[in-house]
Amino acid sequence: MNVKAALIVLCGFLNGHMACAQGFAGLGSDAPGYALPDPATRFTFPKDHGMHPNFRIEWWYVTANLTDAEGIDYGIQWTLFRNALGPDAAADNQAWMGHAALSSPDRHFYAERLARGGTGQAGVSVTPFAAHIDEWQLSGDSLSSVELTAQGADFRYDLTLTTTHPFVPQGDQGYSVKSQSGQASHYYSQPFYTVAGTLTLEGRTVAVTGQGWLDREWSSQPLSTSQTGWDWVSLHLDSGAKLMGYRLRDTAAAPYVVGTWIDPDGTPHPLENGQLTMVPTRHALVENRSIPVAWEIALPGKSLAIQVEALRDQSWMATRIPYWEGPIAVTGTHGGIGYLEMSGYVPD
Repeated sequence: MNVKAALIVLCGFLNGHMACAQGFAGLGSDAPGYALPDPATRFTFPKDHGMHPNFRIEWWYVTANLTDAEGIDYGIQWTLFRNALGPDAAADNQAWMGHAALSSPDRHFYAERLARGGTGQAGVSVTPFAAHIDEWQLSGDSLSSVELTAQGADFRYDLTLTTTHPFVPQGDQGYSVKSQSGQASHYYSQPFYTVAGTLTLEGRTVAVTGQGWLDREWSSQPLSTSQTGWDWVSLHLDSGAKLMGYRLRDTAAAPYVVGTWIDPDGTPHPLENGQLTMVPTRHALVENRSIPVAWEIALPGKSLAIQVEALRDQSWMATRIPYWEGPIAVTGTHGGIGYLEMSGYVPD
């Protein structure tokens, strides 16, 4: 689901520099002049892999759970955000942000890039597909086979992601509702990537293989004004099934918890609020915040009762709006691996 749109919708260019406000005020407000998600919309590929500049916010997001020859587990994240600075869809009225991270059991690396539209520094093309900010790039003839690369001061990854599965619509045929009051996005995923390539950590390069997950989402007002943040998981289960779930925390109501069960053949089963439960079981002190790094997740309709736990508790993204993001292990009725993202947690 990755409502990380909040990370960029709160950002604007001031005197040529990106500045970000804390909190989520305004995410649920009206969006005059911007397009709004429509439940009648159906995805058109490859067109929808590209930009939707009439919408306020949009992102291309990849995670991968990886293992080297010695059995050491790693995780990577790559995200490109687009934020319209106004309803005008012109290229120079767009702000871009990139996040990249690499996690191992004992280290977490991250980097951030910023760009203004219309300069050539960042953008997305459809045929062939290419999304980039500076030299960071996700590219290929189509999103069914892509090369992914990014680096920071002490890390780099160069990966190939391939799949023969169709893209998976989230929510009601791609219309993903985010609150009881009806805020929504257009949202699809590719949770069936096979991944191979190399990671470079502090000058040491290792070959890795694993599983990847792509999320594509765009909207203009994804959260309600009383929602304070989210807890989101994407899971690769040993059975071959996938599970996406998110819990949106709310000061005025119980958390809004929805998701999608995805069969091994790619058939999605949308989950209504209340079908899926996500309960934190262990917290860690991360940057003076109490962060839930272990969870019990249950989906009785699929006889699923699992525990997920962080590979590394200190997987903190100290970006302009900070959040927690890292790989997780799955145990219980189903084994597996996946990714966890949590936002909106404030210092104690």
